[in-house]
Amino acid sequence: MIALFLILSYEVYQLIKFIDITNHEIVKFLQGINFSDFSQTTSISKFGKSFSELSDEMNKVMNKFKQTRTEKEESIKYLQTVVEHVGIGLITFNNKGDVQLFNKTAKKILKTIPIKNISALEKFSPGFDKFLYNLNPGEKNTFKFVDKGEKIQLLAYGTEFIMKSQNLKLVAFYNIQPELEENEIEAWQKLIRVLTHEIMNSITPISSLASTVNHILKKSDDHFLVNNESVEDITQAISTIQKRSEGLINFVNKYRDISKIPKPNFQKIIVSELFYRIRLLADNSLSGLKINFVISVEPKYLEIVADPDLLEQVILNLVKNSIHSLSSTQNPEIKLIAFINDRGRTTFNIIDNGKGISDDIIEKIFIPFFSTKTDGSGIGLSISQSIIRAHGGSIWANSIPDKETVFTITI
Repeated sequence: MIALFLILSYEVYQLIKFIDITNHEIVKFLQGINFSDFSQTTSISKFGKSFSELSDEMNKVMNKFKQTRTEKEESIKYLQTVVEHVGIGLITFNNKGDVQLFNKTAKKILKTIPIKNISALEKFSPGFDKFLYNLNPGEKNTFKFVDKGEKIQLLAYGTEFIMKSQNLKLVAFYNIQPELEENEIEAWQKLIRVLTHEIMNSITPISSLASTVNHILKKSDDHFLVNNESVEDITQAISTIQKRSEGLINFVNKYRDISKIPKPNFQKIIVSELFYRIRLLADNSLSGLKINFVISVEPKYLEIVADPDLLEQVILNLVKNSIHSLSSTQNPEIKLIAFINDRGRTTFNIIDNGKGISDDIIEKIFIPFFSTKTDGSGIGLSISQSIIRAHGGSIWANSIPDKETVFTITI
């Protein structure tokens, strides 16, 4: 009995020791995972086949964690490199203004060293720190200032996210002043070309006719020789001068119409009702023409917030243009379609199967006073574009000549 007791005690001791060693290896394995120390290896394979299999699997798990961490570190390093060298300034800060991220482009634009808190940007430009702090998520805004005689205009976009139980705001910004100046110069050049063309078309004949009248009134030896034929020539010249002058005045008034687009009076609009009114207004132009007029609104009770009168003016103008293009088309058709696009914006398509617009012209159709119609003023599409932009939207056209032309409006 004593011998049996001693043997059992020894077996129990070995069992406890064995369990202790096993538990120690498992604890070491879990601690390695907990503290991301994946260099640990297990050494319980010597206790038998099942433990050898367990040891292999635990080592495989360690190696997998090690590989994952390496890939994660490489991804983080790659992301940090992209963030540092992207051509947009990025700054991240918490509710207290403590800066977490401040990339190289931000330092270059703001001409400053890394900062700990956005309040330090007050020295760079008064109010800039408050501008960043008050920028709402999803909001775009501009901040203008002058730095050592250089005019700078930053376009900033803000968003928020949570990381490590901390609310952070990310602001991306870049200087749009060079682009604005380039676009402004291009716009002025286009305007000057148009103005020069129209004014010269009026001034040249006026100058020529005035010279003719002067020549008739003062012939040889400065003696006035005015007969009935001369009076008729003078009358025609003065009449032409009057018409060209009126044309010049009319041109200036049209330009003033373009430059004075009224501010939209935003209201809730049911799109199907808007299309119905446009259909009624277009009836006079459609009378006598066998044009198939199709209206489609999806969803059926689609609503938008816009100025009903201005939007109606734009779409009606496009419908009338479509009617004009269908004058020589067999089986003419106009489609008026409204839907929500993939980006959640209300989209209008005005489609016709008329003669279309060629590639060399379609890029010019929104330029003021450009028109392919002999009796066109060239301001309808320019005004339409200004109205849509005043709604925060955009308008453009695509055309396959003699097949389909689509004007698209997004709001």
